[in-house]
Amino acid sequence: MSGGCCGPAAVSVEQPAPQVGAAPQPRDLAPRLGDLPVVVIGAGPVGLAAAAHLAERDLDFVVLEAGEQVGASVAQWGHVRVFSPWKFNIDAAARRLLEADGWTAPDPDWLPTGAELIDDYLAPLAKLLGDRVRTGAKVSAISRLGYDRVRTHGREDTPFLVRLDSGEEMRARAIIDASGTYNTPNVLGAGGIPAHGEDTVFVDHALPDVLGSDRERYAGKHVLVVGAGHSAATTLLALAQLEDTRIIWAIRAGGAARTYGGGAADALPARGALGTRLRAHVESGRITLLTGFFTHSITTDGQQVTVISRDPSGAEQAVAVDAIVSATGYRPDHSIASELRLDLDPVLGSTRALAPLIDPNAHSCGTVPAHGVDELAHPEAGYYAVGVKSYGRAPTFLMATGYEQVRSVVAALAGDWEAARDVQLELPETGVCSSNLAEAQEQRVGLATGISGGLLSTPLPLVEVSASDGGGCCG
Repeated sequence: MSGGCCGPAAVSVEQPAPQVGAAPQPRDLAPRLGDLPVVVIGAGPVGLAAAAHLAERDLDFVVLEAGEQVGASVAQWGHVRVFSPWKFNIDAAARRLLEADGWTAPDPDWLPTGAELIDDYLAPLAKLLGDRVRTGAKVSAISRLGYDRVRTHGREDTPFLVRLDSGEEMRARAIIDASGTYNTPNVLGAGGIPAHGEDTVFVDHALPDVLGSDRERYAGKHVLVVGAGHSAATTLLALAQLEDTRIIWAIRAGGAARTYGGGAADALPARGALGTRLRAHVESGRITLLTGFFTHSITTDGQQVTVISRDPSGAEQAVAVDAIVSATGYRPDHSIASELRLDLDPVLGSTRALAPLIDPNAHSCGTVPAHGVDELAHPEAGYYAVGVKSYGRAPTFLMATGYEQVRSVVAALAGDWEAARDVQLELPETGVCSSNLAEAQEQRVGLATGISGGLLSTPLPLVEVSASDGGGCCG
């Protein structure tokens, strides 16, 4: 018979020829998948929570952290005090492991800084997990051993291959990708692509240490802050404490209602105070608010930078400043998994199953339902993106939701599908903070603030914000 384009014209029945292009069988490549570790990418709160659940279920694992310390991204905003108290920031499995080792949890009602989150929780947890947590280990690529994205036969029985920047390679039975999005911020350009000239100027991304190590960069300067989320509000309030600093705040929306939030009605007094104080600064003229600002181009003249907005109608406005802070949010980087079979929602970049549950056009942080392994699964069996990376561009992520994600995923990896599918979040029906506590703590250490994406916001329903105001409560 005539041959096809990809193989021989005939094959002997007595001596079968191997299929051209077929991948080797798993038994020729590696031990049984169950003998290999689960690789967790990222040693932030959600990655270490995944490790704690794996340890509890006696599943072998290794945590790979690109930074030189656990919580490396958290360390970059270590000066920021979060909205939610300790009792909402500690994963249940992590707590059990730590307490069994003699650890004493911090004051459950205290609002920690990022630095305290590392020192009092993440670092002790990593120390307990030992050499299974590796720092300075940046993952550059993930594939199936001997398989590219196209090959199918035997794929699910084949180990993952994880390659590090150093060239080291390791095999894994499953991947829990908790690498986050902090190192892939959105661009300044309003249309999702860089503004003209954006790459020619220094742009500080969310949450610079305005009152600490970065003070000299902003004191006495004319500063533009772009963005409408909590990180923008945090930076604006810090800048307002620098008496000689002029501040412009630019947002795309026609008003700042979403950023101001619920004020006194907010379930978290510290978060409500953030919006209330920001509004007061705008109304007093301390902060100049520009609405309908669509960053289009940036030009420089000596030390001064001119930022030009061009709205969809073509109308332009321009501001000349000394420094720019871009608090425009984050996006996931899926490039390390480009040879895996991912089914990403075309809008958000999450899984398709998760997208309608977290869509910021329909949900705020408090209305996102509990979800787990089924909503996080990709066609590539055994690969799960969790934590804020799982949400793609949606700004509705909550720490407690990330902890429930990894509990469910690890249960599935252990074969406990009943537990894996019993997803739930026990959300308090009332506020979680005492107004008196928040006020007393502010007098002692300063205003409590939150971080972009709501990473450490507490799992509470918030004052409803309409989709026309530009998104969810956390963005």
